[in-house]
Amino acid sequence: MSVVEYHVSGSIDPNREATYSVKKSSMTFGILSDQEDLPNPAELLLGAFAACCLKNVQRFSTLLGYDYTAAKIEVKGERQEKPTKMIAIRYIIRIESVDEKLNLKLLHRNLRKFGTIYNTLKEVCDVSGELIVSP
Repeated sequence: MSVVEYHVSGSIDPNREATYSVKKSSMTFGILSDQEDLPNPAELLLGAFAACCLKNVQRFSTLLGYDYTAAKIEVKGERQEKPTKMIAIRYIIRIESVDEKLNLKLLHRNLRKFGTIYNTLKEVCDVSGELIVSP
């Protein structure tokens, strides 16, 4: 079994400013309900899911040999209160392409099978969505 390790560091100060860092990037996140301009941890989780899906759209364009001009994703999460946890994730991926080699069913199957974040989250909550192609 091959294992890849990742490292993220984070901090919070007495003024309740919270950040985490990955490589050369830092992200400030909200921890209080009145910090509406900052993403909360649940939104960051959904952002990681979105990034995973879009990364794999790109990855599989090379492996499956299709071209596209853009890809976008919308993700919605549902959170249960007691105990607090994500119970559902819904997504729509829109791919702009006129390439006849783009096999949506195969691409979607590969996204569901080989996405690290996708696979992790589908083990603990309901994950479903669709892919849409437009010229």
